[in-house]
Amino acid sequence: MEMVHWNIILIIVAINIAYVSLFTMRIILMMKAQTALATLLSMLEVFVYLMGLNIVLGQMGDPWNIAAYCIGWGLGVWTGSKIEEKLALGYVTLQAVVNSNETELPVQLRQRGFGVTNWVAEGKDGPRLVMQVLAKRSNEKKPLTAFEELAPKAFIISYEPKFFRGGFWTKRL
Repeated sequence: MEMVHWNIILIIVAINIAYVSLFTMRIILMMKAQTALATLLSMLEVFVYLMGLNIVLGQMGDPWNIAAYCIGWGLGVWTGSKIEEKLALGYVTLQAVVNSNETELPVQLRQRGFGVTNWVAEGKDGPRLVMQVLAKRSNEKKPLTAFEELAPKAFIISYEPKFFRGGFWTKRL
């Protein structure tokens, strides 16, 4: 029986964690139109990838190396997603729908520092007040907490805008 080379296995796992995390960050940067940074990151990504692939392909007969590659890949996906959560790049738009009689809600949200655009819309059970709030993704919990306090029954949709033009927010960006 052949001896397991734990140092090689750990290197393969570490390289794949690094590679897949870099891959995840590159994709996110590309989606956020940060192409220069994504380009630089891709060079490091492909270097790490080729180093790990070279080790695995050089020792294909050892199933432990292939297992380490797979485990590293999975851990890389997890690590990349955690990095992305921490960075929270970009902005988020929250659209909230409440009963139309809650007309003070936009004023209360503005007093807490949120930019709010609101209008009256027609829902299944009558008129509704619709509000749109823009926030940095890293601050998404603040308006959600405010809605939870001020309008706990609000229907809220969160999405990421890709393009901004006009309005007072573009001056801040």
